[in-house]
Amino acid sequence: MAQNGEKAKPTSNSTSSSPQSPSTTSSSQPLKKKKPEDFRFGKILGEGSFSTVYVVREISTGKEYAMKVLEKRHMIREKKTQYVTREKEVLSKLNHPFFVRLYFTFQDKEKLYFGLSYAKKGELLPYIIKLGSFDLNCTRFYSAEVVSALEHLHGLGIIHRDLKPENILLDGDMHIKITDFGTAKILSGTDVDQKGRNSFVGTAQYVSPELLTDKRANKSSDLWALGCIIYQLLSGLPPFRASNEYQIFKKIIALDFEFPNGFPEVPKDLVQKLLVLDPTKRLGCDECGGFSSLKSHNFYEGTDWENLPNTTPPDLLPYLPSTCTDQEGLRSIYRVSLHDSEEEFDDFDEQLLKKVGLTDDDTKPTGRKNILPLTDSERENRLSKQERESQWHQFVENNLILKTGVVDKRKGLFPRRRQLILTEGPHLYYVDASAMVLKGEIPWTKDLRPEAKNFEVFFVHTPKRVYYLEDHTGYAMEWVKKIEEVHRAYFGDTTRF
Repeated sequence: MAQNGEKAKPTSNSTSSSPQSPSTTSSSQPLKKKKPEDFRFGKILGEGSFSTVYVVREISTGKEYAMKVLEKRHMIREKKTQYVTREKEVLSKLNHPFFVRLYFTFQDKEKLYFGLSYAKKGELLPYIIKLGSFDLNCTRFYSAEVVSALEHLHGLGIIHRDLKPENILLDGDMHIKITDFGTAKILSGTDVDQKGRNSFVGTAQYVSPELLTDKRANKSSDLWALGCIIYQLLSGLPPFRASNEYQIFKKIIALDFEFPNGFPEVPKDLVQKLLVLDPTKRLGCDECGGFSSLKSHNFYEGTDWENLPNTTPPDLLPYLPSTCTDQEGLRSIYRVSLHDSEEEFDDFDEQLLKKVGLTDDDTKPTGRKNILPLTDSERENRLSKQERESQWHQFVENNLILKTGVVDKRKGLFPRRRQLILTEGPHLYYVDASAMVLKGEIPWTKDLRPEAKNFEVFFVHTPKRVYYLEDHTGYAMEWVKKIEEVHRAYFGDTTRF
């Protein structure tokens, strides 16, 4: 289960009930056993089937941890004890900066407690969603950190088996912390040939074909997941997608995926060498030269592998081939305080959480505004005419349409043709015109901000993500002006635009 975590650094007075630590001090004085009352529990970072992860602050030291709390009764009833034991065993073996660290464990009559690294910046997935995709520098850097972590993990004879963006966390310095080892496999001496059968584990979009066909997981299965992640970082979506897991599995077994237009050639070659049906032929596996062959791929040219933990992560920017000629312009548009904030926010302070856009803004528009200079009677007549004549009226909840047009709504490299509809309310609906289905709407708050890139491309910024839209008729700036006008009508004049 993914949870947020802070970059963990050993200190001389680090918590002492860690599995790596002795149970007594050098003076043979027994260490004080930790208990729940020693911590202040904050917000929930994540929830699983039999555990909950909280951010906690140790009262005596002020240190923050991600506390994983497991219900013993539920764990035993659901027969999950082996998963907990395995996770603790794996965490106790790890000694690498790109994994969460287990600092201590303790228990009471009802619960088990794991004190883990607290990754302040959360999961990797929301950043992919917010930007739509990562540019080449970001993809190279973050996938290199995953490669470095896997090299350490596999060197210990451990397979993760559920590697995905949700299980890759980001610490306060924006370096990765891989988590969730409940489904990991520790290879024993009898597993050297890696041919033992395993129960099905993993997440549909990232599961390897060998686990689907003959229920065999091996180190190379993590390399398959790495290929899926690199594809997703650059394109915005995983390579194998369908409406249900069965259809996803069929595509995986058939190696049925395509690269979208604009996917760059060098990382495409890397992905093709990782997404190979035969696990003994994937780049990075033992049979193909191990991790040295993977790390020497052209995509990682110039990567300082030894110094990755001390390298400053690149600015998070999207990969937008159609607009990538002006990188400085993109930098100013997309720098949304993801990792260059000057202040450390306190996770116990809801106001600061709102400030950095991690919670929904509670300042919503209230009541209808007369955007058009119409009397109530004129508005009702206009609405009646709209209902009779406009095919889009069925989607706008009886709101008066102010502007509509066809746009390409991009998710990374994947464009989706949509009918964009701006109405009073205010609302920005988008409809699949071919299927005549409402696909959603862009949420309005006082922090919504439109921005034109050129005559065809414009962005709509919201606290949770950036919407990338293309109007191929050349009216992007008109869209921005109209959205600004409606925003001012509901939220007042502002100098943000």
